[in-house]
Amino acid sequence: MTIFCSHCHRPLQAEMSCLPRRAKQVPSASRPFRSTKSASKARRDQINAELQALRSLLPISAQEKERLSYLHTMALVCLRLRGAQLFPPGSAPPAGPALGTELLSLLPGFLLVLSANSKLVYISENVAQVLGLSVVELLAQGDTVFDILDGRVGEDVHKKLLLAQEEPGREVTFVSEMRTSKAFRLQHRGNRVVAVCGRFVALRWPPSPSSTAFLALCTPVVQSPTDGEAASQDDIFQSTHLLDMTFIDVTESVAYHLGYHREELVGQSWYSLLHPEDADLAAAQHRAVGESLGAGPAAGTAVLRVLRKDRAWTWLRVWARRDGGCITCACRCLREEEAAHLRARRARAAAPP
Repeated sequence: MTIFCSHCHRPLQAEMSCLPRRAKQVPSASRPFRSTKSASKARRDQINAELQALRSLLPISAQEKERLSYLHTMALVCLRLRGAQLFPPGSAPPAGPALGTELLSLLPGFLLVLSANSKLVYISENVAQVLGLSVVELLAQGDTVFDILDGRVGEDVHKKLLLAQEEPGREVTFVSEMRTSKAFRLQHRGNRVVAVCGRFVALRWPPSPSSTAFLALCTPVVQSPTDGEAASQDDIFQSTHLLDMTFIDVTESVAYHLGYHREELVGQSWYSLLHPEDADLAAAQHRAVGESLGAGPAAGTAVLRVLRKDRAWTWLRVWARRDGGCITCACRCLREEEAAHLRARRARAAAPP
């Protein structure tokens, strides 16, 4: 069967010249040129030069600059730009070396400044002592406070920040795990639990979102009474009891935390201070400690409410261990948010998989 061309009616396989030829495409002056290897290299070289110029302007040592990746460079530049917007030249507080490492070492945690839209503006250098990550490494996680927090508390933190923003000067607190270095997680079996306590402050008048900042102190929640990085003798008071939990002795610092003098507690029962709803939890801890033999590691940890001398309830985290014929307790006062977080975490750990 022969197929004929519809134009000239001759056999198609015999003649193809009759078909309309495709016009040769000529590049249009208005059509952008396609990328070439040389053009791509030129763009990369230009980007590298710009990043090097930005890196050279950062107020850090030459050794630190050499270690910066492109991501870290851009993160630090963005942080500095946000800081310059909130703290214009001439009005900015001392920062960097002028702040003083000795002064930072006296703080129980690190300082954090956020913009009105929760962007990171400032993180004090001593953050490495708490999280095991430098400022640069922490910024690599993201540029908002939600990027460095446990994602499960994001909604709650967002609500508290909105509440604080609506009422400038009102102090809010939220507790969450913060991202840490791998070495820290291996050493402490997880991320660091940190309590963030701060408020929104108008830096200039009239106040506006661009001139308002959230200033906060981030303190680690003590994991054990021997956690030297987070605790001190001022943070914790100790008490010694008979096996029935009658006070034998207590450190003088109890007066600061609970309002009682040492003489008022000696001879009293521990249970006389406990909130009725926490008596069963305290009794369970008491039994676990009492059944342990000899001096050994803490047999139990509990979060309890006790009665202060001014008749107010305060939260304590109590570590207890048996030392022969006595029971020794180390107690640390908690914020309500810290207590709620620790109790919720304990409930999750006890829940069946």
